[in-house]
Amino acid sequence: MAVTVSLVFLYGLILLFLLRSKSLGYGSAFVAIMFGFYLASTGAAGPVNQLTAAVVNALGNL
Repeated sequence: MAVTVSLVFLYGLILLFLLRSKSLGYGSAFVAIMFGFYLASTGAAGPVNQLTAAVVNALGNL
């Protein structure tokens, strides 16, 4: 749970940075956010969460 919250915060900061640097438009940011919500409601959410947990565990073992 703590990893998920921090990743959401990290992705939010990246989106905010891209918006502020004008590298990403508001429409693109909306699409990215909505894609995340739709992805979370599909069957792909489980494998994505497992992959993220595996990457975090691998980084922790370095």
